[in-house]
Amino acid sequence: MIYRRLIAWCLVALMLMPVLAHAANVQASLDRTSVALGETVTLNLRVQDYVSNLSMPNLGALGGDFDVTNVVPSIAIVENNGVKSSALTLAVELRPRHAGLLLIPSINVAGTNTAPLQLQVAQADPVDNIPLDRNAFIETQVEPSHSYVGEQLSYVQRLFYNPAINNMSLDPPQASGAQAGQVGDDLNYSVERGGHQYRVLERRYALIPQHAGHIEIPILNFQGELIDPADPDSFFGARKPVAASAPAVSIEIKPRPADWGNTAWLPARQLSLSLDGLPNAQNPVRVGQPLNLTMNLQATGLPAEALPALSMPSLDGATVYPDKPTTTSRNDGPWIVGQRQQAFAIVPNRIGTLTIPATTLKWWNVLADRMEVAQIPAHSFSVLPASSGSDVHTANPTTAAMPASALAPVTLANAPTTPWRWIAIGSITLWLLSVMAWLIWRRYQRERPASVAIPNAPNASARERQQAFLVAARGSNTSEQVRSLLAWARIERPAIQHLGDLTALLGDEQQRAAIASLQRQHYASASMSGSDAPLAEVFKRGFIWRVADKGDEGSDLPPLYPFKLH
Repeated sequence: MIYRRLIAWCLVALMLMPVLAHAANVQASLDRTSVALGETVTLNLRVQDYVSNLSMPNLGALGGDFDVTNVVPSIAIVENNGVKSSALTLAVELRPRHAGLLLIPSINVAGTNTAPLQLQVAQADPVDNIPLDRNAFIETQVEPSHSYVGEQLSYVQRLFYNPAINNMSLDPPQASGAQAGQVGDDLNYSVERGGHQYRVLERRYALIPQHAGHIEIPILNFQGELIDPADPDSFFGARKPVAASAPAVSIEIKPRPADWGNTAWLPARQLSLSLDGLPNAQNPVRVGQPLNLTMNLQATGLPAEALPALSMPSLDGATVYPDKPTTTSRNDGPWIVGQRQQAFAIVPNRIGTLTIPATTLKWWNVLADRMEVAQIPAHSFSVLPASSGSDVHTANPTTAAMPASALAPVTLANAPTTPWRWIAIGSITLWLLSVMAWLIWRRYQRERPASVAIPNAPNASARERQQAFLVAARGSNTSEQVRSLLAWARIERPAIQHLGDLTALLGDEQQRAAIASLQRQHYASASMSGSDAPLAEVFKRGFIWRVADKGDEGSDLPPLYPFKLH
């Protein structure tokens, strides 16, 4: 009873734990940030950890500038740090009504307002040379037309088709002397050309030239089958083969400037360098207390592998412990955005002024076609005595020798209270309560008498009675063993009254010997002989009944029917 009460208190404690209320995690994004008039664009509304009774958001605010042509929901299972959760995405297909810089206003989804988005809509090209009888054609676009070695090129394929298409085969770009890889997923939208509506399949590739000179992307080929569901002569829709191609593209790649020097060559569209975690008045710097700083380098048009390593020089009056760097690459439309982070734990070892010198990094701005410098300015801080109040000049040697990964928790202890801290505390508490409940359950199972495993229902099956006996047979309670053995035997032979009756009906010598040994233990308190087979092992395959002979009429057991049947 005490274990049940303790488990109940654990459950009550879990229910009474403070839970941080938060709104649903909702994000809004566009599959493209610029389109031409007549094309559609997809607004993706992503709801993380959604609920099943989520109502459809009100899209009426889009009616001024857009026509909502379709809404497609999809559900995905997302795993983050080993924790699985569900995410709902509403793909809202929009067709702009006019050209210009259009604003997609904030939309309330699951109680959260999304951030406003901007979409640039250009006028449609008045010149249209697409023949009206063409069912499929390809367009390609390369940006920029001239680039530097190591600079990312954006190569875009657009397949226009009408009607539906099947068994599609579209060649990827193959350029000798350049690395090619697809950026993001395929885009699907509709567009009007020559008075006809087309579906468009758009694929984006990143091309990174490896050497200067002339690079050529050969002819792009497409093959597939067009399906016309309106064809009256075909049950599943008429199919006919179709092919299309796009012309080859030539690009001139320029070398890096001759006076660049030996530093890393970084041709990027945009680059930023920053340092996070700097102390303030609420968190002063003290002797022996680690200062955790993170240096961030981010470049648009460069993968993370192309970014140089980040470092910090030796500091006068402090020891620097670098942590393991992290690198990530993501997509921003057709462009790759590479990011490198480097964490440092700086432990001051004397009172005074601590100066972190400026950090500079030169890079080439490919949009302005000039060299620029990203810089982190120098910072100076006053180092106060240790928090104990003692005027020490040298940090604790044990603390100073600790790696950055071990020093990080000290900073977290002095950081402002954040929801993540309470989430971590709640997770640890849940884990401890789970372990305690499991240990209590294990102890309860070990101390539980074997009789609890014996079914009390009068209509228990022979299999259930056998399992109950096997549980008792592995224990030491002979009374339970006798009772459960007889209960099992009476399922198959109802006339059995005691162990003697059971022994007389068994045809296996080993089972009869086991019952004799059980009787000695139960009635005479004798110990089981070392030569006796285990009770559970002997009966685990069931009873081995004696085959009755024709002359075996003198059985001491009462007959199954106490009268003659005529």
